[in-house]
Amino acid sequence: MTVLPGPSRPPLLVIAHGSRDPRHAATVHALTRRVAAARPGLRVDTAFLDFNAPSVPQAVSRLAADGVRDAVALPLLLTRAFHAKTDIPAVLRDSTAALPGLRLRTADVLGPSPLLTAALERRLSEAGLEPADRPSTGLVLASAGSTDPEAGAVIAAVAREWRHTGWCAVRPAFASAALPRTEDAVRALRAVPGVRQVAVAPYVIAPGFLPDRIARGAREAGADLLAPVLGDAPELAALLLRRYDRARRPAAAGQLLSA
Repeated sequence: MTVLPGPSRPPLLVIAHGSRDPRHAATVHALTRRVAAARPGLRVDTAFLDFNAPSVPQAVSRLAADGVRDAVALPLLLTRAFHAKTDIPAVLRDSTAALPGLRLRTADVLGPSPLLTAALERRLSEAGLEPADRPSTGLVLASAGSTDPEAGAVIAAVAREWRHTGWCAVRPAFASAALPRTEDAVRALRAVPGVRQVAVAPYVIAPGFLPDRIARGAREAGADLLAPVLGDAPELAALLLRRYDRARRPAAAGQLLSA
């Protein structure tokens, strides 16, 4: 991949959901620091939709005050659900309405991607899963959940595709808005022929209320292994840069926002 010289790179504004749980913001900042370290000379800013500072309007205003004329906004989201389709476009439109000198492109959401699957497998390995255990392991792909049917369909598709990479079985689960819950998926996998152990892989980026619900469900149902959240996995940092680079191309799918 050709990388343009540093001065020509528009800053990257990573937009996370935000949480009252302080672990959430700390994890997001760890990830954005890894992104910045992987692309020396690239300015990487962070903003939050709720609960944490800076807010998206504050971050956008700071870019404009610093004389930035072109930037890429990247939703730190794994699926295209309500936040990606409605909340983020609306707050970006409002934030740039009074800033005619700032051109802001929006990058695609992160998932689905083979890099996310690789990050999940990294976390499972860190939690103690051995490669030799794969054919006898039932795996729960546990996401936060969404009322948006497109988001749920993506999680189900990721689980189906992951099943074909050597796992005994893979089932999706959701912490909210949809079924099954993590504990139900763990129990269902116990009954699958050939499953000797059940592992839970949280398909979430940072700790918080719903990831804690996933972990609680895994423990209550007696899962043999629970992986950490994706966090600042190097594969995730690489994926953010891939989405950033795609948004910069003239034919990028990302929407151009300008007053």
